[in-house]
Amino acid sequence: MDARLYDKYVTEAVPALQQKFGYKNVNQIPKIDKIVINMGLGDCKDNPKALESAVKELEAIAGQKALVTKAKKSVANFKLREGMNVGAKVTLRGERMYEFADKLMNIALPRVRDFHGVSDKAFDGRGNYALGIREQLLFPEIDYDKVEKVRGMEMIFVTTAKTDEECKELLRLLGMPFAR
Repeated sequence: MDARLYDKYVTEAVPALQQKFGYKNVNQIPKIDKIVINMGLGDCKDNPKALESAVKELEAIAGQKALVTKAKKSVANFKLREGMNVGAKVTLRGERMYEFADKLMNIALPRVRDFHGVSDKAFDGRGNYALGIREQLLFPEIDYDKVEKVRGMEMIFVTTAKTDEECKELLRLLGMPFAR
């Protein structure tokens, strides 16, 4: 693997985590397991062209094919039938995951207007971190002129950390810009 962020993990994060938390075994050291990128597309249920363009944008951002998610149940209030397309998601692992995380932390997030860092309260208690962004235009792969609608997305960083403190330290060492 020749991802820049993976090299940073091995050379800087692993020794720092081992020193701070006193791990006796290298397998105890937390690492990022996967990154799941999710885009809700409930407004596209009647418009297949909009769904297609949103999925293409997600695929361009992630660098791999997106999975279109379907509604599990019918909800009358939302005019939703079981089996309708309601979103798209991508699960990144390995080298693509590290390249995406690197791009997110060093290129996309600094492009946010009035950026003061990401929230440090979005941990789930089991060592995973959720990050939401309001617009896909932050990523360099998206051509501003070809975007039909500005869409948000959620990114879940699933780690092998046992606690939120370990997960936060891992992400901080990799370069996640947490708010002070």
